[in-house]
Amino acid sequence: MRLSADWMTIADDRLLEYIAKHETATPTEMAESDLVRFKRVHLQRRCQKLYQYGLVRQVGNGVYMLSEQGQQYLDGELDAAELKPDEN
Repeated sequence: MRLSADWMTIADDRLLEYIAKHETATPTEMAESDLVRFKRVHLQRRCQKLYQYGLVRQVGNGVYMLSEQGQQYLDGELDAAELKPDEN
């Protein structure tokens, strides 16, 4: 069972699952897929939020990949409520 945080939305799990399946992804790729049914702008904001909390990594040029913490969250081994945002 995944332990989400109050700052997370339903889009976040779909987004993390998509990135885990495809290894890397952009908000545009996710928005164009049938697996993540949210607009690109919303997905871009959510990727930035997940990056702040360390669940995804930025590879460059708007490309994201799952971090170790992101995989732990998907596996139910991490309580996202315990994560703190990186203010930098």
